[in-house]
Amino acid sequence: MIEQLLANHIKIYLTKETNSVLLDVRTSEELSEIGRPDGEKIGLKTYFLPIKSGHERSLDKDFIKKFKELNIDKDQKILIICRSGIRSQLAAELLVKENYNCINILDGFEGNCENVGWKEAGLPC
Repeated sequence: MIEQLLANHIKIYLTKETNSVLLDVRTSEELSEIGRPDGEKIGLKTYFLPIKSGHERSLDKDFIKKFKELNIDKDQKILIICRSGIRSQLAAELLVKENYNCINILDGFEGNCENVGWKEAGLPC
């Protein structure tokens, strides 16, 4: 079971868990058109690696290989974010199989019908 975290709880989470990084799995188009999280401002080294690619947004079969090239330690907790929490959940499931410790940001960058997301939670962009 992947741990879930709402964006508006991230600052509280970071007071207890300092060995964490942020992984944004959205496409480069989303980052340029919608914005990107600036996790560095709250102590989160931030990585960007799309889990889906192409116009059809199909799963990048080399996602795990590319992720491993980021050299993120397995002892770090990886907070994973996408637009609304679905792709980040998929990424977390794939990475947990590789023995990484992952937390899905349930409402993503833009939020979902129930929660506000990173951008509206007042987190740095």
